[in-house]
Amino acid sequence: MRKLEALSMLSLTLVLSSLALSQGQEECRRYMPLEEPCGDNPDMNCYLQMVKSGHGVPGKMWDYAYLGQLKEDLKSVEVQNAKISSEIEDLMETYVEDSHRLESELEGLYCSLDSIASQMLELSHQIEKNKITLKSLQDLDCTLKRYEAVEKIEDALTGLKVMEFEGNRIRLTLRTYISTSESLLSQHKIEDITEPLEHNHELVIEVLEGTLELKSVEIFPNDVYIGELIDATKSFRHFFSTMSMLEMRSPLEWFVRRVQDRIVLCTLRRLLVKFANKSRHSFEYIDRDEIIVAHMVGGVDAFIKMSQSWPVSNNALKLISLKSSSQYSKEISLSFLCKVEEVANSLDAQVRQNISSFVDAVEEILMQQTRAELQSDNNSES
Repeated sequence: MRKLEALSMLSLTLVLSSLALSQGQEECRRYMPLEEPCGDNPDMNCYLQMVKSGHGVPGKMWDYAYLGQLKEDLKSVEVQNAKISSEIEDLMETYVEDSHRLESELEGLYCSLDSIASQMLELSHQIEKNKITLKSLQDLDCTLKRYEAVEKIEDALTGLKVMEFEGNRIRLTLRTYISTSESLLSQHKIEDITEPLEHNHELVIEVLEGTLELKSVEIFPNDVYIGELIDATKSFRHFFSTMSMLEMRSPLEWFVRRVQDRIVLCTLRRLLVKFANKSRHSFEYIDRDEIIVAHMVGGVDAFIKMSQSWPVSNNALKLISLKSSSQYSKEISLSFLCKVEEVANSLDAQVRQNISSFVDAVEEILMQQTRAELQSDNNSES
């Protein structure tokens, strides 16, 4: 700022000096004879010549004192101009030096910026490497926890062995022992069991990334319906997500336990249906719907619903539908069948716990209701 102010002052001084010289030239021209001009372009030299020689100026009009003053002013202006020129040269030198210094400093700053940018790039690469390392450690930690959880499940469940655990795929072998109590055998009138009481299955389980939550499951052999268990496990996902992976009740452990329970129930149900088929009725077990279909004499099929824990529990069976298959039985009215269902489901619970006993009772009710309906028809005709 100070340099700019100095240059402005010097410029103003030069302008004032030029104005003073212009006024001096005008005064000289006023007293110069027209027949002796100083040249085509009167300037400072002409003015000096007039002052020094004094030609062409009438003696009466010439003021020597004024001329001397002009000479002094001229010298003063020349000295001032020389001083200003010197200051301008000094300022120019200073400007050049400052420019060189600033350029050098700018080059240094550019070098520093390049160095900082290089360091930032290197740090960015290091951060990315650290992120990759952290992700790898997290994945490794998650994998270790999953292995620990599976091992814990294997220790907790009898007959379970992990055959393969790769990525999100787990292959398990499941050995299930079917326990038959004396009370169960006597209740269903089973004297001797020749079927194997130990069953082996293989589960191929796919879990969600980084968890033990089920995504899909296959069972071999596919003789047990586990679709409801898969859906139930998935619906419990929110409940299981609030628990630690290493806690006993992980979704995978819960599912495998339920599969073992399901294998036990299905095996016992098939066993009881097989023994019931030795009676005068024909029975069919539908695992997916947990229904036993009894094909009774006379072309009537009884659809019997089992509770989820039958026959392990003492819950009673329930008649849910009667369907006619023969031409005669098709003529039976719906109200008649509904009446039979109502009476059958009101029987004593002990009777409804055994398949054969319950179907015999349903058949007896059918006969009683048929006789009652025929008698009612005969009475109305008479």
